[in-house]
Amino acid sequence: MSFIAGAGATNVDLLYQNMPKIPDVGEEVFTDKFSLQLGGGLPATLINLGRLGIKTKIATELGNDMFSSFAKERFIENNVTPLNLYHGDGIPLNITSAVILENDRSFITYGKGSIDPDESGIEEFYDLAKGAKICLMNPGGFTPVYKRLKAEGTVMVLDTGWDDELSFEKYSDLLEIADYYTPNQKEALKITGCSNAEDAARALKKYFERVIVKVDKDGCIGLDDSGMFFCKSIGIFKNKDSTGAGDAFLAGLCYGLFYDYPFRDCIEFGNITGGKAVTEVGALSGYVTESELLEIKKEYGGV
Repeated sequence: MSFIAGAGATNVDLLYQNMPKIPDVGEEVFTDKFSLQLGGGLPATLINLGRLGIKTKIATELGNDMFSSFAKERFIENNVTPLNLYHGDGIPLNITSAVILENDRSFITYGKGSIDPDESGIEEFYDLAKGAKICLMNPGGFTPVYKRLKAEGTVMVLDTGWDDELSFEKYSDLLEIADYYTPNQKEALKITGCSNAEDAARALKKYFERVIVKVDKDGCIGLDDSGMFFCKSIGIFKNKDSTGAGDAFLAGLCYGLFYDYPFRDCIEFGNITGGKAVTEVGALSGYVTESELLEIKKEYGGV
C-alpha cells in the first residue's frame, strides 16, 4: 500500500487580482495581475500530497478542452496520476473566475460541481484505488467503492465540506465508513448541533476513535482515548488568502497518517501545510516541500 487515492471534480480558477472594483453592467475594468491555477477541493489535497513526495491517484473528469489539458499537466507534474471518467464532447470541469478586491472577492463558476459516475466509472475508480493505503472521501456517487476499500483495509478519510443540510442522518453512510472526519468548527457545530467546538468534538467521539475539529486560524482540536488536546496554528505564517487552507490541512494530516506518525503529530503536520497555504493567493500557490515540512515540525511542533 504505497499511494493515496481519491475521486472528485477538477476545479480551475482564473484569478483577477488587484482589482479596483467589481465592474458594473456594461463596464470593463483592467488589472495588472492575473493567474490561471487549479482550484481547491480533493484534487488540491492530492496535489499537495504529491508535492510532499507521496504517490497519489485521482479519478476525475477531463475533456479535450484547453482547461482540461492544463489540469492534466498540473496533475502529472505534481506526482498525481489522473484517471479520466469523462467521455463526452463538452467541458467537464468547474471553472471559476474570481475577482479579488483588497478586502473582498466575487466568483462566477461554470460547471456542475461534482461527478455523478455511472457503473463503469465506479468500477474504474475501484480498480484505480485498490491497494491504496489511504482513500480520500467526499459526497458523491462513489460510496460503493469506499465500502469495498474499507473492507480491504484502506484508511478512509472524509471531508464533507459545508452543507446547509449537514447532519448525521444525511451523511450516515459516509460517516460509518470513515476512519477520520475533518470538519472545521462551523461544520462540526452544524452536524452535531452543539454550541461550541469542544462539545462538538465530544459528540463526534461517539462515532470516531480519533476526532479532529479545525478551529479556523487558531489551530485544531484533537480528541482520542488519552483525552482532548489543542494544537495551535503556526505563528510564522501570515494570512493573505484562506482559499485552499482546508485542503492543504488535509494533505498534512494524511502525510502523517501515511507514515504512521502519532495522532497529534498528524494534526501538527496539517497545521503546517494549512498555514503555509494561506500565505499566497490561490488554492495551491503556498505550499511546503517534505523537507520544509519536517524542518518546521521539528522547530515548531508541540508549541
